[in-house]
Amino acid sequence: MITVRKGLRAVAILEAIKGSVSLIVGLGLHALVGENLRQLAESIVSRCHLNPASELPSVFIHAAGNFTGTKITLLAIGALIYSAVRFVEAYGLWRELLWTKWFALISGAIYLPFEIYEIFFHTSILGIGIFLVNVFIVAYMAYSLFRVRSHEGNS
Repeated sequence: MITVRKGLRAVAILEAIKGSVSLIVGLGLHALVGENLRQLAESIVSRCHLNPASELPSVFIHAAGNFTGTKITLLAIGALIYSAVRFVEAYGLWRELLWTKWFALISGAIYLPFEIYEIFFHTSILGIGIFLVNVFIVAYMAYSLFRVRSHEGNS
């Protein structure tokens, strides 16, 4: 049971990190509301000594110019909601709450088809790494839930 606890705490830490990153992104997006993002993107490209006419920098500048204050606000709200969900999941896994194990299993499994698609059509080391971590977490949550049920049946 101690091994399961350590594993759940490791997953809880990962979820807390994801929540923290999402919170930082959400707050950063909120800070950008009202800014001229196209001008900011051009400044970033210039400081990185990139050619603004080349493909990636021009796509970045164009995409930044298409973001309105409303879109940024919605993205910030979405990031903050995602962050709250990750923090609740981290807390529940740390406290070994049964419903958060199920939540972690289901929420992790939902991403698997999209990650498989991404690997087949846009293969990258990062995509494969994320997929493997997610498969491990889903399998571990299933193991944790099965182990709890088998111990309850033996009691």
